[in-house]
Amino acid sequence: MNENLYEYKNGDYIVVKALENGVNVIGLTRGKDTKLHHTEKLDSGEVLLAQFTEVTSAIKVRGKAEIYTKFGVVISESQNK
Repeated sequence: MNENLYEYKNGDYIVVKALENGVNVIGLTRGKDTKLHHTEKLDSGEVLLAQFTEVTSAIKVRGKAEIYTKFGVVISESQNK
């Protein structure tokens, strides 16, 4: 079995639950230069399951949301203060 394929299938996951409309979830690339490669917009109550992969090294959440990880739950703050 290809080791890279195994790592890709077993990458860590996070769950993002939007607590307001317009929460942005942004995937950032690996490599020499970090670049944006994917964006999702969630409305209140919507949930996104995201995976860290050989392409995705970071995930940015903008807006008020609950973020569930293997380390626990983090609540991000609203952009509308």
